[in-house]
Amino acid sequence: MDIDFNKELIIAKKAALEAGNFLKKNKNNLNRTISSTDRDIKLQADIEAEKIIKDIINNDSSFGILAEESGMSSEKSYENLWIVDPLDGTANYSRNIPLCCVSIAILSDAKPVLGVIYDFNNDDLYEGSINKSACLNGKEISVSKTKTSQEGVLVTGLPNDTDYSDEAMMDMIKNFQNWRKVRMIGSAALASAYIASGKADLYMENKSYLWDIAAGAAIVNAAGGEALILNQNEKFQVDVRFSNSLVKS
Repeated sequence: MDIDFNKELIIAKKAALEAGNFLKKNKNNLNRTISSTDRDIKLQADIEAEKIIKDIINNDSSFGILAEESGMSSEKSYENLWIVDPLDGTANYSRNIPLCCVSIAILSDAKPVLGVIYDFNNDDLYEGSINKSACLNGKEISVSKTKTSQEGVLVTGLPNDTDYSDEAMMDMIKNFQNWRKVRMIGSAALASAYIASGKADLYMENKSYLWDIAAGAAIVNAAGGEALILNQNEKFQVDVRFSNSLVKS
């Protein structure tokens, strides 16, 4: 592993804060569509925030980078790898819905070991690693104590290539019926942070992207929860189940 966690955490926080403040202060100029599909959008904001993050990491760290917009920084296989989502919740950002963030993680041997999520609209900085408790703005946080779905809050989402067939939708609804409340917020990283800080009890989503959830996984684990990442495919899509480790769905 050979990671100086204190050093790398400082780098991650610096990059997240600079990118997040840039996204907040320059929104009028950055909220320009570069490309769009039926269910997705890419903004100038994504491109420029990613450049800020990568410049800081490349200047201060020797690890490779996998970033949402630019992909892998090298063909080399890295034992330790930065995972960068410069703006998770781009559609929310574009429509002035204040549920979006910067998400930065380190994977070591393909496992999330450090994560920082900056909710720049609320100036909330979540962090955690395998050798440091999860914190929100410097204060320790932990997952909830909820034990049953009937008492719990489920956070989920509908990725770009969701199966919208009647059968798939009915399966989803049947699962929803087990929960006290269900939330879709449009940001996998924030959903993860909400599990880590006890605001919700389970985040579950299929075919999310690794850069959306890597930082959240590290923070959930550091907060005493359980972050399961399964079925990664060649597009870096994964199935996730992040919980307080107690709640049964």
